[in-house]
Amino acid sequence: MARPVSVTRRTALGTLLSGATGAAATIGMLAGVRSTARAADPIRVGVSQPTYSFIPLDIGIDKGFFTKHGVSIEKTVFDGSAKLHQAIAAGAIDIGLGAGPEFGFLVKGAPEKAVAAMADAPYDMTILVAKNGPIKTIEDLKGQKVSCSTKGSLSEWGGRVVSEHEGWGPDGIQMVPLGSFNAQTAALETNQIVGMVVDVATAGRLVESGQGRIAARVGSFVPYFHIHVTFASNDYIKNHPDQIRGFLAGWNDTIAYMKTHKAESNEIAVRVLNLSPSLASSVYDQLMPAYNPTGKFNQKALDTLADALVQTGELPTKPDLRPYYTEDFLPSSKS
Repeated sequence: MARPVSVTRRTALGTLLSGATGAAATIGMLAGVRSTARAADPIRVGVSQPTYSFIPLDIGIDKGFFTKHGVSIEKTVFDGSAKLHQAIAAGAIDIGLGAGPEFGFLVKGAPEKAVAAMADAPYDMTILVAKNGPIKTIEDLKGQKVSCSTKGSLSEWGGRVVSEHEGWGPDGIQMVPLGSFNAQTAALETNQIVGMVVDVATAGRLVESGQGRIAARVGSFVPYFHIHVTFASNDYIKNHPDQIRGFLAGWNDTIAYMKTHKAESNEIAVRVLNLSPSLASSVYDQLMPAYNPTGKFNQKALDTLADALVQTGELPTKPDLRPYYTEDFLPSSKS
């Protein structure tokens, strides 16, 4: 199958965004890179973190599933959800692959909509603690500081879910937003925190190196959820609907391929994410059941997401999320 003809992986934009102090500053910095892209131009796709959950993007690029549907991809990796959505608002990104709780940005006025439920149960989330640290059981986490990426993020919600499940209330674990994985790891090594809410691949790396131990798996506590969601800017939805349809069709083809091609999929994951083959195999087995084969949204999962926005303090009351998503671009939907 032919490879895509217009694919790049950018990190410079993520570096630029890391110096911004807020959405307004970021939008101002990025105003100069707004695009008047034509339909033939690459879709600028951003991912909120370099995790296995988003590896279908790389597999779809490598195996030509997006070009099969007439689209090419320009990929950018960000350090957290806030920076991803700042870039969408600035017009620097057309489509963003992020987490379910990022619906909060849309409720607050971000100029975008969710266009597909990418993955459901939160099997990707763990609480990782230092292997030789003070935390021996889940009960030891009560009252302790645990890091997350950003305020209102999926990782913050994950820590609060564990706290609520244990009967400590939403603040029984002190969630500390520290940004990048490197910053969180440094804080763990210097005992500023006792644990980190991270994806299973990141946790697996620290377990393999002898630095960490998994204390809790969030997916075991939440039956209905949309852990990852595909977002698109309102401008792109208006002006390039066929590009969105092509992207989602390519994504669905990629998921179908991954389900029957574990070895080939993990070969790409090992290369892109710098995982060991054994870790890639383990993460594949844990995450594949979570990928949504249709992209359709589930009302029970949306209700859980709406509750999460209140639990993390992002919104004062539970929102109705129906105005903030559309299924019009899914392969199973009529154009």
